[in-house]
Formats: sequence, C-alpha cells, structure tokens
Amino acid sequence: MDEAPTLRLLFHRLNNQLGIILAHAELLEAKAPDQASRTRAAQLVSSTLDAMSTAKEIRSEVSDPPIAAAKTES
Repeated sequence: MDEAPTLRLLFHRLNNQLGIILAHAELLEAKAPDQASRTRAAQLVSSTLDAMSTAKEIRSEVSDPPIAAAKTES
C-alpha cells in the first residue's frame, strides 16, 4: 500500500525541518563556550536524532501493509 502523496510530502518536510534543527544543534555544540553549554547542545543533538528515528518508524508503520494471515496449503 503506497502512502498518499500528501503524507510523503509531510514526512519530507518534517525530515528537512529536523535536519535543520540537527545542523544548528551540532553547530552550537561545536562552538559552545563552556561545558554546560556543550552538554545542553549535545542533548539537543541527541533529542533531534531520536525525533528523526521516530519519524522514520512512523513512516514505516504507515507505509507497510498489515500483516496478512499466513495461508497453509492442504
């Protein structure tokens, strides 16, 4: 079962937005002036990666067909 074009577009937009957040978080982490700021930025990086993974899982669940009951031949 193919997901609707609108749904594909939404996932594409979400991944683009998360990618931008990730890039900024990594930049903050790299340029942080102190350890506390680096730790906060690292948490942003980690959380963004988790969000990207969750979006991928949701897309997989939405686009995969339901599991059909196995037929046995007599």
